[in-house]
Amino acid sequence: MSQATQSRTGGPGGQGRGGGGQRRPRREPEEEVWIPKTILGKKVAAGEITSIEDIISQGLRIQEAGIIKKLLPDLKSEVVDVGIIQKMTSNGQSTRFKAIVAAGNENGYLGIGQGKSKQMRIAIEKATNQAMLNVNPIKLGCGSWECRCDQKHSVPFKIKGKGGSVTIEIIPAPRGLGLVAGGKIKRLLELAGLKDAWTTAKGSTPTMNSTSKAILACLRQTFSQG
Repeated sequence: MSQATQSRTGGPGGQGRGGGGQRRPRREPEEEVWIPKTILGKKVAAGEITSIEDIISQGLRIQEAGIIKKLLPDLKSEVVDVGIIQKMTSNGQSTRFKAIVAAGNENGYLGIGQGKSKQMRIAIEKATNQAMLNVNPIKLGCGSWECRCDQKHSVPFKIKGKGGSVTIEIIPAPRGLGLVAGGKIKRLLELAGLKDAWTTAKGSTPTMNSTSKAILACLRQTFSQG
């Protein structure tokens, strides 16, 4: 093998450039440190407020996603739906992306948010931040007359909520039945912490913007009325 060939291949072993073919270690994204900016955020960071229920009982408004991350470190976020918004302007066709994200800990908390941007990644980030700010506590229980147990596997009573043209009703079910619901509706209920329930839906349920609002309106009633 000639010297020119060896220089291109990195030597007789053919390891290539970069010191024997070793790849650079992938840098993990650094977690952003939350610096509270509001009075409520400073109280949460100082440990004066330790639950979302305390915030709601005092009638305070959550304006920082860091508050939710601090109080609910086990919160998960999932992209529920994405789409494209196209609009004709004087400069031509404008294209934007929209995303709907749900945040829940599968144990009594759920929030849903929507974001729009010219970039999909930014739209998802906006929706995730909005979902964090919209997190609400949900009262779980067993409202089924067939079960009558003391475990928190369903809703405590029948609830109905509306979002746009969509109306959703959630009915308590006995333990072991599972969630009788469509794919995306079922996943939202799982994020909220429900394990057993019957559901009925009316309207244009493929429109996830209205459907997610209807589900959140349903589940909010368990805390406000329970």
